[in-house]
Amino acid sequence: MPKIEFWKNRDKRVVDPRLFSSLAENFAKDLARDNRQNSKMNKRTQLRKFYDEVLRLDMEARGQKDEKEDQWHRILPLVHMLTAKAAYAKGRKLVSDTFLNFIKESVEQIKDPEDLSVFASFFEAVMGFYRYYGPSN
Repeated sequence: MPKIEFWKNRDKRVVDPRLFSSLAENFAKDLARDNRQNSKMNKRTQLRKFYDEVLRLDMEARGQKDEKEDQWHRILPLVHMLTAKAAYAKGRKLVSDTFLNFIKESVEQIKDPEDLSVFASFFEAVMGFYRYYGPSN
């Protein structure tokens, strides 16, 4: 799977218009394919744990506008911790390489709260498509 880029034009803050549709759908299909090859990987409940963590971090980043700068310096390291958590899940054979790379590549793109918000929205779209294409577990 090619690397997923959130922004069509980062400087102008233009999100790739296909991000929440065809890109999310194709990525969900890749995750579902991995699950069909090994039914213990990429279970919906496991992916949901990561999605819930991303949502929690996004909500924190959106909160308290006055303290946004201070909040972000506390939140960004936790965003980067997602990579370690995904590696741990991969080590336990709970997620596929596809999912681990997705988390790594996504976290690398997150520089500010708006990046995190786009990532959270993309992950939401992926989860919606994964519900359709993925396992019933």
